[in-house]
Amino acid sequence: MKKIGPKGLRWLKILHVFLVVLFFGGILSSVALNLHIDFTQYDEAYLGYKNIITISDQIVRWGAIGTLLVGFIYGFFTNWGFFKHRWVGVKFVLYIIQTIVGIFVVDALMVENMELLETQKEAALSNPIFMQNHETRQIAVYFQVAVTIFIFIISFIRPWKKKKI
Repeated sequence: MKKIGPKGLRWLKILHVFLVVLFFGGILSSVALNLHIDFTQYDEAYLGYKNIITISDQIVRWGAIGTLLVGFIYGFFTNWGFFKHRWVGVKFVLYIIQTIVGIFVVDALMVENMELLETQKEAALSNPIFMQNHETRQIAVYFQVAVTIFIFIISFIRPWKKKKI
């Protein structure tokens, strides 16, 4: 299989960094919004969730999909591979786990809470399911932030390198 040359690798790296910034910036934006939602006010809670869903759909999702696709390009079309270097393999596995948590926990609970807000209106704010969903979602988002920071760290440190003899 033909490999991407040095010029292509530079552009791929630029694209990768841009997409990661979209992904991580979107996650951090939703954290900031979540921390400032007043759950005693229905209109504010509804608008907060509406904005978080918009950020998720328009920024986080595109960053996540793009980052995953760039990861596949790196794996198949460069000398980096998926598991040639342990730190790259760890990054890839952690990103897959992070994406699964994002889809099946963060997004699912966010959509469920939005549906509760739309159907139950003010009553949703005192619904224990709504609050449990919100708290669980927040923990999952903090997990995503922690994993992303760890991925950043191992991207720069590149631990677990094979020792040259």
